[in-house]
Amino acid sequence: MIAVGTAGGAGIAKWLGLAASPTFAAMALLTSLGSGPMVVCSGTAGFPLGGMVPMYLLMSVFHAAPWLKLIADR
Repeated sequence: MIAVGTAGGAGIAKWLGLAASPTFAAMALLTSLGSGPMVVCSGTAGFPLGGMVPMYLLMSVFHAAPWLKLIADR
């Protein structure tokens, strides 16, 4: 197990941060197509912009900071 304060832990945290935004974007896309993980739980499965899709899109935007920092550093 890698301790949080180590260099290995920082590397893993960086990659997890970069993985979050595309993962939420993919979940929004899959849910809007009707094949996502939460399509059963959303009460508006027939309406593609209702339920979980806006929440996944917002989470994707909120987790975009590592990507913006990566682009700004280049």
